[in-house]
Amino acid sequence: MSLIAERCKTIANSGWFNHFIMAVILMAGVVVGIQTYGDKVARYKELLWTIDQIILAIFLIEVIIKMTAEGRHPLRYFRDPWNVFDFTIVAVCYVALLIPEVEGAYVAVFRLARVMRVFRIVRTIPKLRLLVNTLLKSIPSIGYIGILLSVIFYIYATMGVFLFKGNDPVHFGNLQLSLLSLFRVVTLEDWTDIMYINMYGCDHPIWGYGAAGGCVNPTALGFWAAFYFVSFVLMGTMIVLNLFIGVIMNSMEEAKKEAREEADRLTAIGRETLQQELARISGDLEELQKRIDSISGRHKNT
Repeated sequence: MSLIAERCKTIANSGWFNHFIMAVILMAGVVVGIQTYGDKVARYKELLWTIDQIILAIFLIEVIIKMTAEGRHPLRYFRDPWNVFDFTIVAVCYVALLIPEVEGAYVAVFRLARVMRVFRIVRTIPKLRLLVNTLLKSIPSIGYIGILLSVIFYIYATMGVFLFKGNDPVHFGNLQLSLLSLFRVVTLEDWTDIMYINMYGCDHPIWGYGAAGGCVNPTALGFWAAFYFVSFVLMGTMIVLNLFIGVIMNSMEEAKKEAREEADRLTAIGRETLQQELARISGDLEELQKRIDSISGRHKNT
C-alpha cells in the first residue's frame, strides 16, 4: 500500500476525523432546517447556500479519502452498504448542483437527498448503528408477524362489517372503513368510543351520534360487541406487540454478538499485522547487525 493510502487510512480511522464528520452532519441538519423557513431567512440565502456547498465539499473529500485508503482497490469502498448510502447522497446532491434543469424537474427528490444527509449520523455513532442493524436483521421475522397481523385484521374487519354495519356505518360501513377503524382500535386511540357505540346502539344519548351522523338502524349488541373489541385489543395489541418486541430483542442479541465477533476479528488482524511488522523490523535489525559486524571485521583485519 502506498504512503498516501496509508495516510488516508489513518485519517479515515482516526477519532478526530469521525467527530469532525459528525459535527458537519449536524451542521447540515441545522442548515436544512433553517432553509425551511423560506421568506423569513431570505436575506441569509447566499450565506446558507455557501455553507451548504462547503458541507457538500467536505462530504466529497471524505469519500475521496476513504476510497484512497483502499489503495489499489478503491472499489472496495462500496462493499460497505453505509458507504454506498453516503456516496449516493453526495452524488445526487452534486447532480442537482451541476445540472439545474434536472433539479427543477425532480426538486422533491433532491430536497429529500439533502435532508437524508442528516441520517448519516447513524453510521458515526456505534450505538445507533447497532440499533439500525438490529432493525434490518428483524425485517424477515417482522414480515411474518405482519402477515399474521394482516390475517387477524382481515378476519376481524370482515366480522365487524357483518356485525356492526347496520348500527355503525360510519366505522364499519364497508371493509376498508372497518380496517381503518380497527387500526384506530389497535393504536388504542379512543377505541372505547367505538366499542360503546356498538354495545349500547348508535341512538344512545351518550355514545350515539343520531340519524344525522348515520344512525339509521340502531342495534345494541352488548356483550358480543364488548367481546369483539376486547379480544381484538388483546390479540392485536398485547400479543402481537410482544411478538414484535421479542423479535427485536432477539435480533439485538444477534447484532451484539456479530459486533463482538467483528471487533475480535479486527483485533486479531491488528495483532497479526503488528507481529508481522515486529518480525520485519527484527529481521532488518539482524541484517543491520550483520553488516555492522562485517564492517567491524574488515577494520580489524586491516
